[in-house]
Amino acid sequence: MAVHSEPTSGDGGPQLPPAVPFTLQHLSRLSWELGSRVVDDGAATREGVWERADGGWRLSVYRVTSATDVLCVRSPTGRERFYGTPRSSLETARRRLAASADWRRSR
Repeated sequence: MAVHSEPTSGDGGPQLPPAVPFTLQHLSRLSWELGSRVVDDGAATREGVWERADGGWRLSVYRVTSATDVLCVRSPTGRERFYGTPRSSLETARRRLAASADWRRSR
């Protein structure tokens, strides 16, 4: 049986791909089915979309509840991964994203 390993942070939890210019300590990986259902069901509000300057990666942020956001990271090959995070953890990360020369807000 094949085993797929997930990148983890120092505490053993999931980690965003290295192309994303920030890390989050309180991050949970969602299955593609659950993540896509959460952001497509109409209850989530898209708060922004950022793209890498080279056009390879895209990051979308959705507000799901008053305390929870979902990130959708789309790779250059079109694969989407979904992550849940506390809203408070994402505020500093957004500033790093805005300051990054490699990323620009597209929506």
